[in-house]
Amino acid sequence: MSTPKKVVVFDYGFGNVRSAERALARAGADVEITRDYDRAMNADGLLVPGVGAFAACMKGLKEARGDWIVERRLSGGRPVMGICVGMQILFARGIEHGVETEGLAEWPGAVEPLQAEIVPHMGWNTVDVPPGSELFAGLDADARFYFVHSYAVHDWQLETHNPAIAAPKVTWSTHGKPFVAAVENGALWATQFHPEKSGDAGAQLLNNWIGTL
Repeated sequence: MSTPKKVVVFDYGFGNVRSAERALARAGADVEITRDYDRAMNADGLLVPGVGAFAACMKGLKEARGDWIVERRLSGGRPVMGICVGMQILFARGIEHGVETEGLAEWPGAVEPLQAEIVPHMGWNTVDVPPGSELFAGLDADARFYFVHSYAVHDWQLETHNPAIAAPKVTWSTHGKPFVAAVENGALWATQFHPEKSGDAGAQLLNNWIGTL
């Protein structure tokens, strides 16, 4: 019997850490909630949740040295997964109420207000998955995931010109206008929706991530 993969849910004060912990444990991971630097660095996988405002999440993440941990893990090819605002802060900047905040800039682009008649986007929605996705492996094309957000990335800006480097796999969803719902980019994966609140589909997705660690 193989040893369960060690996953740290990074606790910087801005994520639904308990529900993420339970979902990851159900998917077979050995889960710990902590902001301890060494534990976060040495885990097989690091999950960065996030709820609330982009600027507040970035401030909390930096105060907990999470920005440095994410950068160091990725520079060594160590898996990181962001959820909801934990995904949004991976982009270059967030724009809320006309105020621009710098993100982690792992990907170019801006997180902007949703362009839809009804905001926030709250509830279940389908996604448009690219071919060859590992994150969505084994899931039906009409699988639905749970979203709660008022901001999103509408324009994917990262271009990959080197044929030796695999291009990121970008999953889209639509609420008013298409937006980025998930990204698979080497060791860095992320979802705008909440897999821990997405029932069997979310459980399968987390199981797929853990299976790559």
